[in-house]
Amino acid sequence: MSETRAEQDRARDFDRFLTFIDAIVAIAITLLVLPLVDLAGELADGGSVRHLVGDNQAPIGAFFLSFVVIADLWLTQHRVLRHVVAADEWLIRLLMLWTVTIVFLPFPTALVSGSGGAGDQATTKLLYVGTMTLSSLVLGLVSLEVARHGDLRDSDETTDPVMAFATVLAFVVALALMLLVPALSYWPLLLLVLPGRLVRIWRRPNTRTAPA
Repeated sequence: MSETRAEQDRARDFDRFLTFIDAIVAIAITLLVLPLVDLAGELADGGSVRHLVGDNQAPIGAFFLSFVVIADLWLTQHRVLRHVVAADEWLIRLLMLWTVTIVFLPFPTALVSGSGGAGDQATTKLLYVGTMTLSSLVLGLVSLEVARHGDLRDSDETTDPVMAFATVLAFVVALALMLLVPALSYWPLLLLVLPGRLVRIWRRPNTRTAPA
């Protein structure tokens, strides 16, 4: 009876921890829109909204890109922890590190959309894509930790860390292209659509029939 009560307490503590992380992610993703709110405040009486939007394509684009990235990282974290009911110290530390990357991301996002060409600087690209890379890498480590410790889960089903590490590789390749070929700007981030498809193709069973 006491063991069952202890397990319930562990599950309750972990649920509170996940709620805390979800609240942090919600705040971070909300902070992304604040620079756009400031832009709206700069619109003079009778000013053209169309011109305002046209003149600020960079901050608007940075907002949507960062929103999609944070949302995708959160969904990945949700899938990784879907069957986790408790956490050890290592898992807690990894999740806190992942939270730091999410909280920090609005800062390089603001640099990307900033004036004076800050978004074109190599340091800005390194901070922006590097933060995303680190976040994805930590999720891969979280997935490994969950897979290694069955006592943290209520099911034998685990997430595969291969996808997370494939995304890390895509981030690294995109960052390398952005730094080596500055004219590409942030377009190499489109490589992020490839990891899922490549992993599925790699794991597709060989359906070729053997010769008679």
